[in-house]
Amino acid sequence: MKTLFTYGGQVNKGFVKYTAKLTGKKKPRICFLPTATGDALWYIEYWYQLCHDLEIEPHVLKVWINSSTQDWEFEDYLLEMDAIIVGGGNTLNMMTLLKAHEIDKALYKAYENGIVLAGGSAGSLCWFNGGFTDSRPKKLTFVEGFNFLPFSHCPHYHSEASRRPLFHSNIANGILTDGYACDDLSGIVFENGKPIKAMSLDEDNHSYYVYKKDDELIEERLESELFS
Repeated sequence: MKTLFTYGGQVNKGFVKYTAKLTGKKKPRICFLPTATGDALWYIEYWYQLCHDLEIEPHVLKVWINSSTQDWEFEDYLLEMDAIIVGGGNTLNMMTLLKAHEIDKALYKAYENGIVLAGGSAGSLCWFNGGFTDSRPKKLTFVEGFNFLPFSHCPHYHSEASRRPLFHSNIANGILTDGYACDDLSGIVFENGKPIKAMSLDEDNHSYYVYKKDDELIEERLESELFS
């Protein structure tokens, strides 16, 4: 089973708990990738704070390393995990680094091996075929994703005013494929490339399927399971 859990906002305790649940393990090994913030120390500390009272074994994969401090390969490390969570930040910079280190290939191998992949914001957009990012100056611009999922994507769907109309117009104009959007506290579970469940941490955040049919743009809100 290939499982991906994508959500609209930054990683938080509720999303980590749900990711752990998806593994089906009693105390899963979960690795966090803070690459999109340049392996920022504050983000790594935040990760460990989120996990300190959860039934998981937390790990971190840093890419800002050198050979003298590391005697294992990125792929070997990731394939030992039960789940991998990619954090938020600069999507374009993150994907460039992951590709340069061939971590994108390691992530795909993990996905094929049944390791749960997850992430929010930049860590959500990266799994899809493309969407719009604030990674460049001045305005939101297009970025191509890793294409693990054959849809476009929009995180922060309602929390940032420009994102929803931009997503709609680009699907309507054929620049983006049909796709999925998530509010900050909502997410979608995909199995074998297909959406099987939407979840939300409250009743005000939702996920959506946005598509074009007979020259009409349709926004379909997905029914969500509440998870605290």
